[in-house]
Amino acid sequence: MSWVTGVGLTPFGELPHSSTLHLMSDAAQAALDDAGLERGEIDGLICGYSTTMPHLMLSTLFAEHFGIRPRYAHVMLVGGATGFAMAMAAHLVVESGAARHILVVAGENRLTGQGRDSAIQTLAQVGHVDYEVPFGATIPAYYGLVASRYMYEHGVQERDLAQLAVLMRLNALMHPGSHFRSPIDVEAVLASTPIASPLKLLDCCPVSDGGAAFIISRDLTRAHNVKIRGAAQAHTFQHVSAAPSLSQFGAGASSAEALAAARVTLADIEYAAIYDSFTITLAILLEEIGLAPRGGAGKLAAEGHFSHDGKLALNTHGGLLSYGHCGVGGAMAHLVETQLQLTGRADGRQAGSPRLALLHGDGGVLSSHVSMVLEAP
Repeated sequence: MSWVTGVGLTPFGELPHSSTLHLMSDAAQAALDDAGLERGEIDGLICGYSTTMPHLMLSTLFAEHFGIRPRYAHVMLVGGATGFAMAMAAHLVVESGAARHILVVAGENRLTGQGRDSAIQTLAQVGHVDYEVPFGATIPAYYGLVASRYMYEHGVQERDLAQLAVLMRLNALMHPGSHFRSPIDVEAVLASTPIASPLKLLDCCPVSDGGAAFIISRDLTRAHNVKIRGAAQAHTFQHVSAAPSLSQFGAGASSAEALAAARVTLADIEYAAIYDSFTITLAILLEEIGLAPRGGAGKLAAEGHFSHDGKLALNTHGGLLSYGHCGVGGAMAHLVETQLQLTGRADGRQAGSPRLALLHGDGGVLSSHVSMVLEAP
């Protein structure tokens, strides 16, 4: 059995003079304080990669910087799914008895620490080196292709996707640490700068500085421990040009396996934390998992179904689309918010008293999937 015993999150946005190690340290110390642990009690460390500090041994580098001596440490890299993959790995390691308290941490000054061209070039490497990268495709371009196919198959309009951006912004307005804190409406999303048709600027997550961390423990520490009930992964392809379908991915398989491991059903879920790098990402994941009918995620959002006071609260911190995206720490913020919701500590964002939460992250272009089920204490 394993527990999320502490969480830590920095503000996201433009954080001048911050570095990968500083952001990781701030988030890690906040998670330790939340768990009531000292640095010397941490015997495991899992770090996410950093594009602004691509060190070959980031985990042991951070351990030295932060002043801990773990007996188990490594770095993980599966794109946007990395945050939840690290949590799943820590869960398995703790259950094996190899460590008692594992610090899972990531941070990156992705906004202020690298230029636009460098960022685009780094992220474009998700594409196939022979068949995609030479043609200049970017991450938004790949997701634009997916969005075009999705809209064609399900008769969805751009304003349907825009509803998801509006919801995430409304949620972010309630969180003091969010990157974006100005309200938007559907018309503002539709009028924003075209990025990769049909996606507009406000359909895309920002590039942020920030850090996130949590402690996965074998032993209970404080009253606000959250149990990890189940976790699963699915990796169906790597490159868009090799994808068997642009409308069926691995989210349904990994979430079903995680729910089965937790011995619960989708109907039992009372809070959802779903990866939302683009509005199309969020729509497809919600629908493939089964939290919305095909083509219906935007409509449900417009009806208030996913609002913090709706039937199934979703990404109440604002998600990647509005809280921000600092690389690996972006998805980790979803888990931090989930832990706060399940322990009744989300302040004005509190969505009732949820007992079970489903989390899902994806990496690449919907190619790597990690799902988790968490339970309130």
